[in-house]
Amino acid sequence: MENNKISIILKINMRIISILLFLSIFSNVDEKVTATVYNAVPAQTNSDPGHTASMFKLDLSNPYKHRIIAVSRDLLIKFPMGTKVRVSGTKYDGVYVVEDKMNKRYKKRIDILINVDMKIGKWDNVVITKI
Repeated sequence: MENNKISIILKINMRIISILLFLSIFSNVDEKVTATVYNAVPAQTNSDPGHTASMFKLDLSNPYKHRIIAVSRDLLIKFPMGTKVRVSGTKYDGVYVVEDKMNKRYKKRIDILINVDMKIGKWDNVVITKI
């Protein structure tokens, strides 16, 4: 009898946690972040600059054409790999796909993949919107 009560309480708690997680993921589709840029080169990626963390194969002669961003790991819950987002507030505003993740030291941050001949930059209060 006692085990049955504990089991019921655990099931209720799991349902509440699931609902809260669902609401936290889908209730707010905008996020204010800091945005920077990166290039597909070993010094700015891992040892395989031709692939993102999601294993998307890059055209290294023009990686910007893929319109890819990396997100900090805290944002992966709201913006998982494959998510389309609109970026506003940078020199490179537009629609991108999340295909990469940033080093774990970063929080509330995105990195826009650009070509090596494009201008670098850093922008605060950038809005990313799930579309």
